Amino acid sequence: MFEQAQIQEFKEAFSCIDQNRDGIICKSDLRETYSQLGKVNVPEEELDAMLQEGKGPINFTVFLTLFGEKLNGTDPEEAILSAFRLFDPSGKGVVNRDEFKQLLLTQADKFSLAEVEQMFALTPVDLAGNIDYKSLCYIITHGDEKEE
Repeated sequence: MFEQAQIQEFKEAFSCIDQNRDGIICKSDLRETYSQLGKVNVPEEELDAMLQEGKGPINFTVFLTLFGEKLNGTDPEEAILSAFRLFDPSGKGVVNRDEFKQLLLTQADKFSLAEVEQMFALTPVDLAGNIDYKSLCYIITHGDEKEE
């Protein structure tokens, strides 16, 4: 389901979350991870809901399976590129950030402003305000290569 490099990234993420290093993600691991990210008052129900997704102890195999299920809905890279090409009739490999933002906010399954800003936080934009959609597509399908 995943490439070897992706599995390694998931191992690193798992080890960051498994604060007590016992090989199982528990509520205290989640609470501590949130704390390190600056969120200290996470509701018990939210933590419980996360743990219940594993339907048992969350070891690395379960963790990987959960991510596989979550990422399974992601379209193939070529399908995403084809969608972006609709907004790039000249074939330059870029779309204008402001025009694209307006489309996201007003068309079809409208994004909220917060969702658009979250996406643009990871989006490669050049000095002219254009999005390199091939790089964005890679980030969507493989993760942000800058995280390493």
